[in-house]
Amino acid sequence: MTRPVTIALDAMGGDHGPSVVIPGAALTLERRPDARFVIFGNEGEVAPLLDAHPKLKAVTTFHHTEVSVKMDDKPSQALRYGRYKSSMWRAIDATKTGEADVTVSAGNTGALMAMSKFCLKSMPQVDRPAIACLWPTVRGESVVLDVGATIGADAQHLVDLAVMGAAMARVVFDIDRPSVGLLNVGVEEIKGVEAVKEAGRILRESGLPHLDYHGFVEGDDLGKGTVDVVVTEGFTGNIALKTAEGTAKQIGEYLRAAMGRSLMSKIGYLLARGAFFALKEKMDPRKVNGGVFLGLEGIVIKSHGGTDAVGFASATELGYEMARENLMAKVREMVAATARPSAAPAEPQQVARAGSDQIEQSDR
Repeated sequence: MTRPVTIALDAMGGDHGPSVVIPGAALTLERRPDARFVIFGNEGEVAPLLDAHPKLKAVTTFHHTEVSVKMDDKPSQALRYGRYKSSMWRAIDATKTGEADVTVSAGNTGALMAMSKFCLKSMPQVDRPAIACLWPTVRGESVVLDVGATIGADAQHLVDLAVMGAAMARVVFDIDRPSVGLLNVGVEEIKGVEAVKEAGRILRESGLPHLDYHGFVEGDDLGKGTVDVVVTEGFTGNIALKTAEGTAKQIGEYLRAAMGRSLMSKIGYLLARGAFFALKEKMDPRKVNGGVFLGLEGIVIKSHGGTDAVGFASATELGYEMARENLMAKVREMVAATARPSAAPAEPQQVARAGSDQIEQSDR
C-alpha cells in the first residue's frame, strides 16, 4: 500500500470517549504523518477537541452520529438500536465500503465483534473470528489468540487460529515462517483435551508453507517467548491476558512499596532509577494495547476501554501497520492454503443445539 492509510475511529467508544480518542489520534498522526482519519461521533463532544488539534482536523473527515453503544450493552441490544446509525457501526461500515482501511474502537467488545461480523462478514473457511493481541516477552513480543472472542474450540478452529495468528506474525515481525505453539497443560503429545491433541496432529501433518509448528507450549512459555504465535481458545486466552495484566500491576505496586520503605531503599532507587524506568516502560500495558479481530473481511482493532491517549494511540498505530502491510491479503493466502477435512453431516439435534448456542453467545 503506497497511498496514505485511512483509519476509521469510533470516537464515542470506551470509558472516556472523545477525550481519549481524539488526543490518541493526534499522537498517532505525529508518528505516522501519512495517516488520515474518518471519525464518527457526537459533534458537540468531538468538534471542540478537533479544534484543539488543528493538524489532526486538517486530515480528518468527520461524521456526526446521534447514537453510541454503551459499554454495558448486550451485543443483541447494540445491534437492535445501533445498527446502521451508531458511531461504532458506521466506523466499521467505513472499512466495508472502502472509505477507510481499518477501524479502531475502544467500545464494548461483544458489541464490536457482533457488529463487525454482521457488517463485514467472516472470511470463507473461517467459522469464527478471533481476537489476537501482542504479548510482551523476554525475547520481544509474541502474538497470542484467541483472547476472548469465542468460548471453546474444536480442533479445526484451533488450526484456523494458528493460520491466522501466523499471518499476523508475518506482518508484525516480518518473518516468513513464524513458529506456532498450542497452549496446553504439558508439552507431551498424550496430554490435554482431545481438541488440542487433534489440532496438534493436523498441524504436524499438514506441512503448511508459512508457519513452523513447534508443538505444545505451557503457561510459562507465554512470558518466555518460546514461540512467535501462541494458540488457545477464548476462555483460557482471556483469563491468561487478565492474569498477566494483573501480575504486572502487582509487581509495580510491590516495587513502589519496597522503594519507599527506608532511607537506604530510596537511595538505592535513585542509583538504579534508569533500570527501574526501563522496567516500567517494558511492563506498560499501553505499549501493546490493541486486539486485532482476525477472520473478518476487513481489519478491526479493539482498544482497551479504560486506556488513555497513549494506549489508544498504540491501538491506532497497530491498525495502521496491519493496513499498511496488507494483513488481509496474507490471511487470505494462508487460509486458502489450509486443507479443511470434510465434516460429517450433523444430526438434527446437533443443528438445533448449535443454533441455540449461537443466539446465547450473542448476548455474552
